[in-house]
Amino acid sequence: MTIRISVAALAVAAALSGCATTPEEQTAAAATPPGTRTAPGTSATTGTGPGARAVAPVKMTDSKDSRPDLKRSVYYEFDKYDVKPEYRALIQTHAAWLKANPQARITIEGNADEQGSREYNVALGQRRAESVVKMMVLLGAKPEQIEAVSWGEEKPRASGHDEKSWSENRRSDFATR
Repeated sequence: MTIRISVAALAVAAALSGCATTPEEQTAAAATPPGTRTAPGTSATTGTGPGARAVAPVKMTDSKDSRPDLKRSVYYEFDKYDVKPEYRALIQTHAAWLKANPQARITIEGNADEQGSREYNVALGQRRAESVVKMMVLLGAKPEQIEAVSWGEEKPRASGHDEKSWSENRRSDFATR
């Protein structure tokens, strides 16, 4: 059983690479704005396939402890909760920050689009948040530093009733607690 868990952990870690973006950054230039720093090992690449988002470097705030930018999100495919490879750098940045700041606490908020029942969307949002938490723990963060919650379809980022809006609402957000 330990071998299965180890193999699964290695598979998750090996399958992930790239970084994330928010919908507002889709139109932003790929260059890093003055006054921002990028996390080590991150790069500006572009995702491919349907729903691909432009990717920008992971921004770090200028605080003493270099808290990661909490305005970034992890996005999912319809009815899925597995984390796409392009979000590894974002999750890795948050995990590294938590590892370096053991007193810090964050919440991962899972969200879903309006398709499906409220109960199903709450459960899907929870699975999405927990998938990010599991990845962060595999990357060195302590489980007690991270809380996974689900908003289901209750906190949409986009209010439309089309695929573009739904794709923006299928996400996990980082928040302080």
